[in-house]
Amino acid sequence: MNLAWLLDLWVAAAGLVAGSYLNVVIHRLPRRISTVLPRSRCPHCGAPIHPWDNVPLISFLLLRGRCRHCRAPIPWRYPLVEAATAALFVGCLMRFGPTPRALVAAAFGCLLIALAGIDLEHYLLPDGITLPGLAAGLAIAWFAPWIDFGSAALGALLGGGGLWLVAELWVLLRHEEGMGLGDAKMLAMVGAFLGWKGVLVTLLLGSAAGSLVGLAGVASGRLGMKARLPFGVFLALAALAALFVGEPLADAYGRLL
Repeated sequence: MNLAWLLDLWVAAAGLVAGSYLNVVIHRLPRRISTVLPRSRCPHCGAPIHPWDNVPLISFLLLRGRCRHCRAPIPWRYPLVEAATAALFVGCLMRFGPTPRALVAAAFGCLLIALAGIDLEHYLLPDGITLPGLAAGLAIAWFAPWIDFGSAALGALLGGGGLWLVAELWVLLRHEEGMGLGDAKMLAMVGAFLGWKGVLVTLLLGSAAGSLVGLAGVASGRLGMKARLPFGVFLALAALAALFVGEPLADAYGRLL
């Protein structure tokens, strides 16, 4: 086995560990519980989860997706988040190489995964992730060679301000809330990390994906015309796409115009 494969395996293992912690964040942060203490417990019976039952992916398979003590099912979110985070880490290594940019990209992806998981379950995008993420993105842009601070600041302004304006106009015209401010704060965070081009790609792809899913749900009868959709999930997926291929997409679109 060559060194490249060893590095890939090490990075994947680090992603699995990070994904395991993200599952804790997704479960506890909306419930206002510390993500550090107390130790993990089964949400059904309250039994402590032993370290050997908390190994990413492997423990889920060995336990056949059930708690060792009460046999309650373990949500599929847990292995999916762990596997997705491992894939994210390896993808960042392959896309950006063993560089500081890969570390920043992986950290940004972790924020997106946590936000998507929370929004999918609770229709909530916590300030405890979006606002520190926004600050971190702007701070990194001040020193990072791959993005200038002006682009990051403009991206944050366009992302947060644009969605905030859309939300306010919707309330003004329809007299009902159509979009939460959490979406605007999340897109501001995306802009801080990806710049104005990245935020435009994210908004375009996220809006298109959300619209398609909404229309498909209405057409199938599974969703009503006023059904809520976790827009943060679509923004997270779109931001991940923008992270890896956003600049070529934006440049190609600009040439087309």
